[in-house]
Amino acid sequence: MTDSQRAELLAQRGLDLLAENRPAEAAEAFRAAISANQSHVEAHHGLIRALRDAGQLDQSVAAAQALIVLTPDDPLAHTALSIALQHSGHVPQAEEAAGRARILEWKQQLQGPADGGAGQEFKR
Repeated sequence: MTDSQRAELLAQRGLDLLAENRPAEAAEAFRAAISANQSHVEAHHGLIRALRDAGQLDQSVAAAQALIVLTPDDPLAHTALSIALQHSGHVPQAEEAAGRARILEWKQQLQGPADGGAGQEFKR
């Protein structure tokens, strides 16, 4: 089994544990998935959520910041940071992260689809 396959299985286990309302165990599964494959973005998102659900708010913020290092141009990573910050009571920083997410999303929209359809006008 490859590291990527192991990470996928562990991340799925984390999701199952979250669904069973076992966030502390889910966090461990997501950490193991990340150890197997540092670039497993879904495991990072799962870890952020599991830590938040477990009441480990500072660790949730740290996990979101680690995801931003991995995917600095991903609006969802900045949104995850915003949510983690909001839950930990850092509202001004949460608003800043949310603003950054919006800007990144707008930039992606302006770049248009990867298939070259950007800039096509709407036709009636």
